[in-house]
Order: sequence, then structure tokens, then C-alpha cells
Amino acid sequence: MGKKKYITSESVTEGHPDKLADLISDAILDEYLRYDKNSHVACEVAVTYDLVVIMGEIKSNAHLNVESIVRKTICEVGYDNNECGFNGNNVEILVKLHQQSTNIDDGVKDDEGAGDQGMMFGYATDETDEFLPAPIYFAHLITKRLSYLRKNEHVDFILPDGKSQVTVEYEGCKVKRVDNIVVSIQHKKNICREELEKFVIKEVIQKVIPEKLLDKNTIYRINPTGKFEIGGPVADTGLTGRKIIVDTYGGVGHHGGGAFSGKDPSKVDRSAAYMMRYIAKNIVASGLIPKVEIGISYAIGEKNPTSLTINTFRKKFSNNLSCEDIKLMICKLFDLSPKGIINFLDLRNPIYMNSTNYGHFGKTILPWEKTDMVIEIKKYLSTNLDLISLE
Repeated sequence: MGKKKYITSESVTEGHPDKLADLISDAILDEYLRYDKNSHVACEVAVTYDLVVIMGEIKSNAHLNVESIVRKTICEVGYDNNECGFNGNNVEILVKLHQQSTNIDDGVKDDEGAGDQGMMFGYATDETDEFLPAPIYFAHLITKRLSYLRKNEHVDFILPDGKSQVTVEYEGCKVKRVDNIVVSIQHKKNICREELEKFVIKEVIQKVIPEKLLDKNTIYRINPTGKFEIGGPVADTGLTGRKIIVDTYGGVGHHGGGAFSGKDPSKVDRSAAYMMRYIAKNIVASGLIPKVEIGISYAIGEKNPTSLTINTFRKKFSNNLSCEDIKLMICKLFDLSPKGIINFLDLRNPIYMNSTNYGHFGKTILPWEKTDMVIEIKKYLSTNLDLISLE
């Protein structure tokens, strides 16, 4: 029997102030890429109770009405009337976008060099079908379910802001059960806490968390403060890039610190993190190992990575396979230059609003979530190392 441990991760809904800021940033990025694929965008957003501030650097041949993009995005999230205190139709919008620095532009010309220095990590595990850690995967399922009910089932008391938190109990490396769940949901005044709690447990949690993982000892905490009527930017200021752990692996593994939203793929904070996830996922999907973390780093303006590291979370390998063998395989099969990554994943398309909410990983519609290199990985291993799996 393995040692017991607990891992907790959180997710937030698309109406959370930080996620609203992320979505606005990615909406602006997508529109620039739609009209000019070579746009360089670094757009950040701050939202508060009566103001949206758009800041950043742009180099593009596209000329956009940024304010209209912002209003449309806010309204589509659900802030389209005065009931929540924040309304995309009449909130004040301040746009402060200027030209990208020529020094940076010279370094990343034609996507040859990295748009910044930094460290990025990719992670994959076989503990869920989506190759994500169970805690973050379940936390996202809850917030996605809340959004679905609000938008598609016309549940009239759910408002856009909300959070979830899931603690999973492991026995060794295996998911054993869900220990406790926290859900905070913004709501209208026409529902009492007891009714809300029953609804969330029955129509949200029990609909998305496998029954076998919930037991009599699972603890539910629904709106722990009691009321959650005031939410969104009225309650808290939101900023682009403040939910980087929600965006990735829920605290499992490392994070280089760079945010994703609002950045075009010349920024390796985004593109290289996506590529490391893609490679990690394909390695685990090939059956080579149950989980892996791949780290990479770059220097601004340079083509080649400054480092590449592999962590397989195991002390020794069978068949004399080593982390160096996996590293060599990666270098042989993949071009890790910024331009190579952008071309391989076809990242100069307006796809980024699809990534913003409920995690940047685990969505099969995104190019870095494909497992189309599994055959090539197995072929390489069988040809070069005469094996395709580890004990």
C-alpha cells in the first residue's frame, strides 16, 4: 500500500475578474492575428468596478477598434446589464496601447529569436484521460459546469463570478478519492444558502466528479462566507496573468512564472510552454512513462534554448534508458527554436480565446493537445534504443 498524500488545485469561472482580464487580452490578440498573422502583441488588462484599462505594446498592420472588442467580450461573458454592477455596454474603457520596442522587434524578427528570456515547463500524467493532474482537472470540470448551467440551462440565480477548489487523496501515485471540495458561486438574492448548497452538490459536483471518488467522508464547502451576491470587478480588481497556476497544472510541477494571455507566440512564455506540454503529453500517451515534466529556457533574441531538462519522477530506468536518452529524442524529433515551435503548432492563428478559460491544457481543439507524435516517438525508441516502454 502506497503512502497517503493530498493535492489541492483551484479553478475560476470566466466571470472572475482576473479571468475576465485574461479573456479581454486574448480577444484583442485574436483580432490582431485575424487581420495580420505577423502581429506582435503584448496586451495586458486591468478591470475594476467602473473601469477597464488596456495596456501594452503592439506591432501590426491591422487597425482595430479595440474598445468595441472589449465591450463585446465583456458582454459575452455575462456582464451585459446593470444587475451585477458591471456592464460592458457602459463601463469606461481606457486604451493605452503603443508601438513595440524596436530593440525587442529586432531580436524577434521573423520569429527567429525568442521574444523574452525565461523558463517554461510542460507536464503530463496518465492519471486522467486528458493527461492532466486530477485535482486541477476536477476543479475545471466544476467551474465549466457552472458556466454551462448559467448559459445553457437558464438557471436564473447563477451570476458570472465563481471559484472551485478540489483536494484529491492519493495512495502512492494513484488517485484514491476526493477528500474535499470548495465551491464559491456568485448568485442573485432570490436563493437561500441551503437551496444553493443542495443545487451545487447535486447538479454540479455529482454531475462531473466520478461517483466512485465521492464517499461519506467527502467534505463540501459551498459559499463558505454565506452570501456571494457582490462579485466580479465590482468586488475585486482583475489583472491579466494573475491566474497562472489555474492556467497550467494546479500547482503540480514547476512554473516558470510567465503568464500566457495577451501574448503572441513570439513570446516563448506562451509558445514554449505549449510546446513542452505537447511533447510531454505525447511521451506519456506513447506509454513510455506515467508522467513527465520537461523544462526549457531561452535568452531574448536567440534561436536555440539555453537549457532542456527532463524529470520522469523515477529513481531508475529499465533497459538502461536515461533522461539523457529522452532529451536526445526530443532534440532529434522537434525543432525547439521559436520559429520551429510556431510553425509546428501553427500558432499564428486567432485561437487564443479558446485557451483562456478552464485551463490552457486538456482541450482537444487546441493544437498543443494533439497526440499525433505517439507513433513517431515509439518508432524512434524502437529504432534507436530497441524498446518502447519502461517498467
